[in-house]
Amino acid sequence: MFLENLAYAMAPQAGGGGAAQGNPIMAFMPLIILFVIFYFLLIRPQQKKAKEHKEMLANLKKGDRVITGGGLYGRIVAASEEMLTVEVADNVQLKVNRNYISTLVDKKGGSKEAEKPAEKKPAKGKKQQEQAEDEKADQSSEQ
Repeated sequence: MFLENLAYAMAPQAGGGGAAQGNPIMAFMPLIILFVIFYFLLIRPQQKKAKEHKEMLANLKKGDRVITGGGLYGRIVAASEEMLTVEVADNVQLKVNRNYISTLVDKKGGSKEAEKPAEKKPAKGKKQQEQAEDEKADQSSEQ
């Protein structure tokens, strides 16, 4: 009796309501959509960033200020195909593999890869004018 009921349960339903009779491409559509989303959100930006980093490493030259993979700030004093000599303090020079340079640094000490501040919209209203004046005062005090 049990095996008879099991056989009926495993049989395909009449009327073609089973998922096995549908279009096989539609069965893979969620996976395809997921892959496309991952490609544009994760894979493509990572490849672009890797390409930019590779170009940055190829363009390193004497006098550039850099940050190493270990977090050391320094200035390149000599460059060869694979090795860079980085001066981290007076009379302290380190030989570093070119691939272990993380970023270029501008003269003020900030990373060149850091985002540039967005342009500010013109001030509207009394509060915004006061904020703009405060920002100008802060900038003049920093200089």
